[in-house]
Amino acid sequence: MYMDDYKRWLAAELEDEALSAELRKIEGNEDEIKDRFAVALKFGTAGLRGVLGAGSNRMNIYVVRQATQGLANWVKTQGGNQLVAVSYDSRINSDVFAKETARVLAANGIKVRIYDALMPVPALSFATRYYNANAGVMITASHNPAKYNGYKAYGPDGCQMTDDAAAVVYAEIQNTDILTGAKLISWEEGIEKGLIEYVGDDCKEGLYDAIKACQVRPGLCKTAGLKLVYSPLNGSGLAPVTRILNDIGIDDITIVPEQKYPDGNFPTCPYPNPEIFEALELGLKLATETGADLMLATDPDADRVGIAMKCPDGSYELVSGNEVGVLLLDYIAQGRIEKGTMPKNAVAVKSLVSTPLADAVAANYGVEMRNVLTGFKWIGDQIARLEADNEVERFILGFEESYGYLAGPYVRDKDAVVGSMLICEMAAYYRSIGSSIKERLEAIYAKYGRYLNKVDSFEFPGLSGMDKMAGIMASLRENAPAEIGGYKVVKAVDYKDTAATGLPAANVLVYTLEGGATVIVRPSGTEPKIKTYFTTLGKDLAEAEAQKNVLAAALKPILA
Repeated sequence: MYMDDYKRWLAAELEDEALSAELRKIEGNEDEIKDRFAVALKFGTAGLRGVLGAGSNRMNIYVVRQATQGLANWVKTQGGNQLVAVSYDSRINSDVFAKETARVLAANGIKVRIYDALMPVPALSFATRYYNANAGVMITASHNPAKYNGYKAYGPDGCQMTDDAAAVVYAEIQNTDILTGAKLISWEEGIEKGLIEYVGDDCKEGLYDAIKACQVRPGLCKTAGLKLVYSPLNGSGLAPVTRILNDIGIDDITIVPEQKYPDGNFPTCPYPNPEIFEALELGLKLATETGADLMLATDPDADRVGIAMKCPDGSYELVSGNEVGVLLLDYIAQGRIEKGTMPKNAVAVKSLVSTPLADAVAANYGVEMRNVLTGFKWIGDQIARLEADNEVERFILGFEESYGYLAGPYVRDKDAVVGSMLICEMAAYYRSIGSSIKERLEAIYAKYGRYLNKVDSFEFPGLSGMDKMAGIMASLRENAPAEIGGYKVVKAVDYKDTAATGLPAANVLVYTLEGGATVIVRPSGTEPKIKTYFTTLGKDLAEAEAQKNVLAAALKPILA
């Protein structure tokens, strides 16, 4: 079957000659052909994500058109404005895929609002809500390596698409011929007919106003003298992040020159993920040279932000997503109480794999902490529930350990722009009182205990990878461990058991161990990986790390 598909693509007069050349090059290489054509990229709640190239299991204009036709078929059943918002980041072909998306939607009689320049995930979520759109599309592969691109689909609420909607779209995709099934008009015709319009300045400014409304101490940054190094990692964050920081009074910003401008090749950091040291290495060097108070970096679609904080000895220390989430929760709660802006019955939301330290901090300030499934859409869902009850002002922060933060209800996905603003405001505040982020973090650990949160990942590439991952998860369910690394399992929760959790079914296993440590095992929703999340608590870091190492060593033979 896959060989027939290959031959059909090879014989077709493809618009993109580079794809045809690629297909000719692999002629006779059955393994390569199988990898590209044996399966198609599956459309799910996170849309599509795959390696660029020719074939149904790759990201290219034909896969994008097919996906968009499936989306269009669903939109046409939804009534409403019959409008879709579109944005894109700096990745290779992101602008091309965005235009192809608009062309297919317009050919189906669906109006499109598309950004006239690359803009990040929060801008897409905001535009979807601002225009009361039926859906939104963000062309990005987030923080994946340069060879990837993707297609994130959003519902009318600005959240990533629900399971039910994604299933309908996927069914429509499967009924659409990949090479010929999508309707298409020219970009020029779409513009002429008024079906394709650019996002207006009113929408763009509305987003910036909404972000600035999330300041805890407005005006503080104008006099604090914060010195910042920032890297957009060659992505979409440069314009919105610097605009916001300038607006709140931070003007001493040194941009990492090699990573300043959009470049989908990511020449200095092949894996543009602010979670990893290599992505921040150039920024750290520049911070050391300039004596910056803080170094921060956003990923290509600017929904994640990572930081390095200056320590008293002048060195810089990376701060984990969990630690930043806790610091922001502490700062926002303390600041809003001080300013008299704390809502009654305040609510914070985090993913269940994020640190329980946040639960302790929330309790200290009288904030209700809600734990939800992994995926920021579940945090968005909690905001929507508050909104439905006319209580959206209760929401003060949502975060997940993978460097995603949101401090207002104006979008329904993580936002590195508001995250960057609040992190800088927090750093400026502590600087203004003769302290630092580092000192505040140590004070938090001194008060609540030394929590350690670490994530290990095991990769399962290729066509067999998904089967291996499924087999490992099934084995863990069939042969539930009674102990891990000598620590007795006192409670095991399978998140496929909705009756036990009260949450939608999820492929997640949580083990609580004697002494309070937890181990969580879950396959990634976006990459061929199984992730293990360790939370340990010790009297100091060494003790917490020692326990984590024991637990990780015990799990490795099962997952490797």
